[in-house]
Amino acid sequence: MSTQKHVLIAEDDKFLAEIVGKFLSARGLRVTITHNGQKTIEVMEKEVPDVLLLDILLPVLDGHGVLRVMKEKKVDCPVIVMSNLSDKLVQRKCKDMNVKTYFVKSDLEESSLWQAIEKHLSPPLLP
Repeated sequence: MSTQKHVLIAEDDKFLAEIVGKFLSARGLRVTITHNGQKTIEVMEKEVPDVLLLDILLPVLDGHGVLRVMKEKKVDCPVIVMSNLSDKLVQRKCKDMNVKTYFVKSDLEESSLWQAIEKHLSPPLLP
């Protein structure tokens, strides 16, 4: 069994998913990318990641649907949302569904994303 930390990226923007995936891989993380919510659930049924990066506007099953299924199945995994939705009600709904951090994509910086991810990895990868 690998001790390498695993991040699942659920993002329908394939270009953004690749950029984030390469960024995280370069920091020693194992990355899996899905492009719809149903596939995200299927991957998580096989292996729960150490962190889930979740877009809200996903095809087939949206991010809120993924969060509902996780709650129903009692999946224990920190969730960080990356979304184009800056609406405060959407952000509150996510927080109510146990989302740890919510980023609006247009405001997202690599250092902030890395800090949020690293906070949920134990032990931390870097001192």
